[in-house]
Amino acid sequence: MTESDSQEFQPPPPPEKIDAPETAQMSEIGTVTNIFIEPGKVFEDLNRKPRFLIAGILSIICMMIFQVAFIQKIGFEKIARARIESNKGMADMPKEQKETIIAQQTGPIAQTIGYVVLPVAMIIFFLIGGLLYWLGANALGGRATFGRGLAVWIYSGWPSAVLFLIANLLVLFLKDPADIDLTSTQQGLVQAGPAMLVGAKSQPVLHALLSAFDLFQIIGWVLAAIGLQKVAKLKAGSAWTVVILIALIGISLRVVGALIFG
Repeated sequence: MTESDSQEFQPPPPPEKIDAPETAQMSEIGTVTNIFIEPGKVFEDLNRKPRFLIAGILSIICMMIFQVAFIQKIGFEKIARARIESNKGMADMPKEQKETIIAQQTGPIAQTIGYVVLPVAMIIFFLIGGLLYWLGANALGGRATFGRGLAVWIYSGWPSAVLFLIANLLVLFLKDPADIDLTSTQQGLVQAGPAMLVGAKSQPVLHALLSAFDLFQIIGWVLAAIGLQKVAKLKAGSAWTVVILIALIGISLRVVGALIFG
């Protein structure tokens, strides 16, 4: 090889290093059960591979079990009548008009719609929540995707859904139906916070405000803050900022609803 040949020869560049995607270390069933005892590790695994289908379905099933049990024990007609009587706009209606509305709301079509609305509404709720966590985390410098935001939203609410179901079924089956205040059952029978001190009918706005600060909500907020730190790589302060701001949006909607509908 001549000197000129050695100067012209250039070694080939090293092959480009491609980082292999991290693989999940827990099964999806494992994440659903371990979220109760090791939430940090679960969210770390959800960062490796976002998953939310099983936890979302189980959360919907929990709410539907309570809905069916509640309706079967109380009855569609009694529930519809109580809601009409507690509604400011309908309380002064003529009796005949009230009975017509009750008949419409307790018919077979209305009952079917009532059962279908809950899962559909929860799916929409999941999607909006995941979107808000995704946008909020990225706005504060995090690295999130919609799938990861959705996973945090659903998994942070899953333990509360289980606790909600257990507590409310116990109250439902142990309490006399005549003693259940049907005007304050939109958030369940168990008031696990300061809302228990305020009547939903006498002070609807204050009750709506205080009902946001119950044990079920607080558990969800804590898990969401942990999840955003692990999944979106946010600092604790930024994660809590996202959680609190989104919680305030929900509280505002509750208060506005109480102002309008009573």
